[in-house]
Amino acid sequence: MAALRQAGHRVAPFKVGPDFIDPGYHALASAAPGRNLDPVLVGEDLIAPLYRHGSDGADIAVIEGVMGLFDGRIDDWFRLPARGSTGEVAGLLGAPVVLVVDARGQSHSIAAVLQGFSTVSPAVRIGGVILNRVGSARHEQVLRQACESVGVPVLGAVPRNEALSVPSRHLGLVTAVEHGARARSAVAAMAALVARHVDLAAVIRMARSSVTAAPWSPGEAVGAEPSAVRPVVAVAAGPAFSFGYAERDELLRAAGAELVAFDPLDDALPEATRALVLPGGFPEQYAAELSANSALREQIGTLARTAPVHAECGGLTYLMDDLDGTPMCGVLAGSARFTERLTIGYRDAVAATDSPLFTTGQRVIGHEFHRTTVDFADPVRPAWLLADRAGEHVNDGAVREGLHAGYLHTHPAAHPHAVRRFVERATL
Repeated sequence: MAALRQAGHRVAPFKVGPDFIDPGYHALASAAPGRNLDPVLVGEDLIAPLYRHGSDGADIAVIEGVMGLFDGRIDDWFRLPARGSTGEVAGLLGAPVVLVVDARGQSHSIAAVLQGFSTVSPAVRIGGVILNRVGSARHEQVLRQACESVGVPVLGAVPRNEALSVPSRHLGLVTAVEHGARARSAVAAMAALVARHVDLAAVIRMARSSVTAAPWSPGEAVGAEPSAVRPVVAVAAGPAFSFGYAERDELLRAAGAELVAFDPLDDALPEATRALVLPGGFPEQYAAELSANSALREQIGTLARTAPVHAECGGLTYLMDDLDGTPMCGVLAGSARFTERLTIGYRDAVAATDSPLFTTGQRVIGHEFHRTTVDFADPVRPAWLLADRAGEHVNDGAVREGLHAGYLHTHPAAHPHAVRRFVERATL
């Protein structure tokens, strides 16, 4: 993405799946909003319209895959490509796939790898391969011969460079907003490497899509004329709360909200705030700093008694009495704590209680991604009933007055009615 941008292209960046971290790096690389394409969360019919919407004004789109090419949601039945996989998205868009293959420890055998990927699904077209972590000129020569033997064009051969890395932690890479100047330097170094070792002109010639769908429209999705009253909706941002889909803000504005971003590490609530969005992120990494902003914690505690508040994942933990013993907002009685167990995966869910976003019984598909858990001190009305892997129903989150809080991440483009309902509640 960065190399194409430096070559003079307007790049539209996308990520397959529910990932929040990679799109932050995509935004750095392309100077455009990083967006997600997830058929599980939004449905197959929305993929092409969301792609068209996110590609507006660009002359090339780059879609980063998720896991392996055919890997996706594990259902009760087997299918290739799996639902939500890179292969499924490529098929829905009629777009060619560039395989990036780690060449360490293999030479001739790469022919079998490429032959398998090229033939296992007729819905997926392999346009070429980029050989990654190539050890030497001789290694590259043998690899290219192997690729040629199965008819897969080599678009580039990137040498091993262990210096090109981004630090990770319990939920993946350190986010771009936290990594700051070092993230920008890493992206710049990657761009220089790709520009030297990948045939960008060949990539551009290969790029195409068969999409004919009309672009997705936030205004049409919310389906209402904004009222004369434009309520201020405060959206937490910054290092501790960086998880959010780009379409969320577009839908909020289309529904009539005036969005004001603020950083809970340092800021107060924006003036005249009528509603609050606390997205996911890494509040556990910044617990001391969040706690030190006691004025904001008090403001949120007061606001939550009268105004709509939507908190997802990290936002839920911030609303508890404490996070691993460090005082938080105290909107919900009980504690949040860090665990060694990663909770991750798609979830079928039902709204358990009427809230500022959903009505009882509404069904959604969401995604969980966290290493924390919450223990409520008092009985709460749950936000969601989730189906776990064993098919059992478990409660998630809490609904109280104007508050909707839970671990489940949902994609706003799949539920524009919830955004409209939230903004309408803020105007009351």
